[in-house]
Amino acid sequence: MGVWFNKDDYVIDLKRVTVCFLIVYMAVLVGTDQDFYSLLGVSKTSSSREIRQAFKKLALKLHPDKNPNNANAHSDFLKINRAYEVLKDEDLRKKYDKYGEKGLSDNQGGGQYESWNYYRYDFGIYDDDPEIITLDRREFDAAVNSGELWFVNFYSPGCSHCHDLAPTWREFAKEVDGLLRIGAVNCGDDRMLCRMKGVNSYPSLFIFRSGMAAVKYHGDRSKESLVSFAMQHVRSTVTELWTGNFVNSIQTAFAAGIGWLITFCSKGGDCLTSQTRLRLSGMLDGLVNVGWMDCATQDNLCKSLDITTSTTAYFPPGATLNNKEKSSILFLNSLDAKEIYLEIMHNLPDFELLSANTLEDRLAHHRWLLFFHFGKNEDSNDPELKKLKTLLKNEHIQIGRFDCSSAPDVCSTLYIFQPCLAVFKGQGTKEYEIHHGKKILYDILAFAKESVNSHVTTLGPQNFPANDKEPWLVDFFAPWCPPCRALLPELRKASKHLYGQLKFGTLDCTVHEGLCNMYNIQAYPTTVVFNQSNIHEYEGHHSAEQILEFIEDLMNPSVISLTPTTFNELVTQRKHDEVWMVDFYSPWCHPCQVLMPEWKRMARTLTGLINVGSIDCQQYHSFCAQENVRRYPEIRFFPQKSDKAYQYHSYNGWNRDAYSLRIWGLGFLPQASIDLTPQTFNEKVLQGKSHWVIDFYAPWCGPCQNFAPEFELLARMIKGKVKAGKVDCQAYAQICQKAGIRAYPTVKFYPYERAQRNTWGEQIDTRDAKEIATLIYEKLKNLQNHEKRNKDEL
Repeated sequence: MGVWFNKDDYVIDLKRVTVCFLIVYMAVLVGTDQDFYSLLGVSKTSSSREIRQAFKKLALKLHPDKNPNNANAHSDFLKINRAYEVLKDEDLRKKYDKYGEKGLSDNQGGGQYESWNYYRYDFGIYDDDPEIITLDRREFDAAVNSGELWFVNFYSPGCSHCHDLAPTWREFAKEVDGLLRIGAVNCGDDRMLCRMKGVNSYPSLFIFRSGMAAVKYHGDRSKESLVSFAMQHVRSTVTELWTGNFVNSIQTAFAAGIGWLITFCSKGGDCLTSQTRLRLSGMLDGLVNVGWMDCATQDNLCKSLDITTSTTAYFPPGATLNNKEKSSILFLNSLDAKEIYLEIMHNLPDFELLSANTLEDRLAHHRWLLFFHFGKNEDSNDPELKKLKTLLKNEHIQIGRFDCSSAPDVCSTLYIFQPCLAVFKGQGTKEYEIHHGKKILYDILAFAKESVNSHVTTLGPQNFPANDKEPWLVDFFAPWCPPCRALLPELRKASKHLYGQLKFGTLDCTVHEGLCNMYNIQAYPTTVVFNQSNIHEYEGHHSAEQILEFIEDLMNPSVISLTPTTFNELVTQRKHDEVWMVDFYSPWCHPCQVLMPEWKRMARTLTGLINVGSIDCQQYHSFCAQENVRRYPEIRFFPQKSDKAYQYHSYNGWNRDAYSLRIWGLGFLPQASIDLTPQTFNEKVLQGKSHWVIDFYAPWCGPCQNFAPEFELLARMIKGKVKAGKVDCQAYAQICQKAGIRAYPTVKFYPYERAQRNTWGEQIDTRDAKEIATLIYEKLKNLQNHEKRNKDEL
């Protein structure tokens, strides 16, 4: 058996031994028998913010800087630091909950920490401020697209300007509380989110509202300037009322179910200032109209309303304006906008109470967000929730409540045993989803909007798809589990893409413990696809994109599962022009588990170019031993057949991600592009009658070497329509200078046009083969349309 080895094998193996020793040493150093949750003094239900607060408290107490005489201070701090690094990351937290520390063998973080001053002054700047909501990557988009107005501070813990702004930002948050949401994003923890939002300096302040582009703040960082800027984006209209518009304005609003807050300004007493009126208008937007009346010019109208001094009153819809009947009118004594706002909100009517007799019929004809309570409605304590009716109006979602104590059988049928809220999707009680997030306005808004437009159903014994002929994805979860709650929005996104192909459901294992035990669910969340008798467990990251990839791979497998027999037929006896990449793995091997989704992702990008397979060495141990497989995973490339009987290349790279493996595999394929000289470039590209795409490169250039396999993939993708060529700019510098090449690699497209030839070419900036091919095909289509128009004109 002939095997091709890398000449640097010995060096690489030595490096690996050294790295393995360091990892084992770090694991021994940081490892602990104590539970991570216990170490930090938090429960398994704790949120990211609570975990961060608990860690900060311990860090300030146990830091070696504060315990110089404690010989164990360093090792003790490493333990809590390791616990925090794992529990703050949702994917690592899920692995830890499922496998314990042995599930983290490929991640040995927590070995480094900052000084005591960092944890005292830089860590979690806004965690203790109730008016400021710290947003992470998982909840950011849902929050800013909820319909509320958000002003977000993107900061970095080490940025001095961020710390200078912090006291002002806190005062500003208190000043505008109720007008808009004030958020903060720690770009030290969420670098990817900050990059995605175009944040490249700190602090960066942005206004967000659903349906509009983000607006960056460029003014000075005083509280007054921040308030002034924020007010420009608050929807606030204050109407001056007088004899000519009073009756019509009141009646129009009352007919729409909206009341009026009116401040009457007279000689005696105090009326609300213009600034306070504007703020109240913004705070009550869509719920209550705000107006004012000058009783000096509207004396008769004020007298008819029995207004003799400056006063402020709330007129609910249908209120009688007759001065003899004022029982329904709420007179307000405060001049403070927040106090007035809260008093009015408490006086707004509660959501409609649905009865058991009409529930099914009402839910069958409209989409509903229902609050379920048992006797006293605890949700009425939060006046902010009354904004739901207005903010969900455009989604055509009605808001109501149901008292389970009046009809316990109805709630038992829905498996509702404690206060909660749920979205019903217009099909009675058959299609509904229970909310398991935070009971705050923006989170409920995001849930309701996502849920009514997605296809996720709450499951129970009565509708569990055990014997369903259609395929289902079922998420077994526990509401107290933060990674479970983070996964739910991603399931909703994925369900919209797979509507009609796959049904989505969630099963609460705290309610349906027996059903979860039946399927041997031992950790949350556990996501399983049921396809009649076949069951497939999802092990990937909690993102809609990876869930979709997993489902796509189930429907159209990109990796062929090999047996010794099929390996011999397909790989050993492959056709002369066929090539294979094979992963020899074992199911118990954690690096193999990590590799598998990357292997499948790589395989999808190589369809039609390289056959990709995998073989289970636990099941076929003797065969793998026969093939001299000594470690897992073992990745081998089997090239086109030559005179030598049996050849393969073993992968010795550090990175086992889809991109690195793909580049490695493509590097073994025969060249599909054409190497060009000055003569052939001039004859074939500039004077020929074909379309060309050219890669201008230099042999010493690292990015050029990385791009070379991608360009070969492009050459195969566009074969027959566009020719692909390469020019060595080190050997033929004059060509590259004439072509205007200033950096390597540079890709240019040279389309053939009958009328004239573009000697400069059209530069293409992307380095992705699929994207380049798409751009070229678009240019060719435009060229054809242009030539057709010219013919028609002639």
